[in-house]
Amino acid sequence: MPSTNRCSDPRQPAPGKPRRRATRRTDSFSVGAKFLAPPDAPVLYICIPSHNEAPTIGLLLWRIRKVFQDYSREYEIIVYDDASTDETAAVLAPYHKVLPLTVIRGERHEGYAVAVDALFRAAAQRTRYPRRDAAVLMQADFTDQPEHLPELVKRFEGGADVVVAESTSLRSAPAPVRHLAAWARRASHLWLVSAQLTVPGIADPFGTFRLFRITVIRDLLRSAGEARVTSGPVRVANLELLRRSAALARRVEAIAVEPRYDIRPRPTRVQPWPDLKAILRAGWAARKRRAIATA
Repeated sequence: MPSTNRCSDPRQPAPGKPRRRATRRTDSFSVGAKFLAPPDAPVLYICIPSHNEAPTIGLLLWRIRKVFQDYSREYEIIVYDDASTDETAAVLAPYHKVLPLTVIRGERHEGYAVAVDALFRAAAQRTRYPRRDAAVLMQADFTDQPEHLPELVKRFEGGADVVVAESTSLRSAPAPVRHLAAWARRASHLWLVSAQLTVPGIADPFGTFRLFRITVIRDLLRSAGEARVTSGPVRVANLELLRRSAALARRVEAIAVEPRYDIRPRPTRVQPWPDLKAILRAGWAARKRRAIATA
């Protein structure tokens, strides 16, 4: 757990000296904006995988900025542009001047799992205080609402290593999303794969909106070696990521949220039957690996 002794924190000013303003972050392809933060607060790395989300990515960043104006925390936004062919790059460009923003651009479209791996590696490299800092994974299509970030952070600052935002309602979700959610819940009760498709204490292990302490991410990267921290399509990747991180975390908590599907202009990319088959295959493969390991 992070230390609560402020005198031992290198980021604390000496007695009698004022706290300094946070410095500008730069690298070869991005420039961060200056921002203020409480001296004992973590740095939050907001990790956003994106592919052809130009209509929503700009609004999402602006809403994140507004949230942290009201809920002051030091943060950096890292966007992985997965070889978008729309106007994503053009939309992101002006935000470098007003936000602590880094954009990582993939040369070819490789999918969600590759984007998450790259984002986690970037966050793990940037942090100076891995026990104190955290990475938040959220979607660029506005399904995950920035207004829920403070509650995620409060749970993290209260001691949780992993915080999961669970969907309480899918009333506004497109039919394919509702169908897949219902089928995935039923699949998780199949005795052959139930242990591999569930995470204790978590009702929705397939969601996208989560917070991870950086020490957990570093442990994930260390155990993965040269492989990626997760694999497969979105829901399989999220399940695998949560199961692996929960095994490394001392405490996992969940908060209830209601995702928004009525803001994004594009159709859902969920394909209920192929996605369900991928979930079941992943569960069966995990069961086989465990059987081999315990043989």
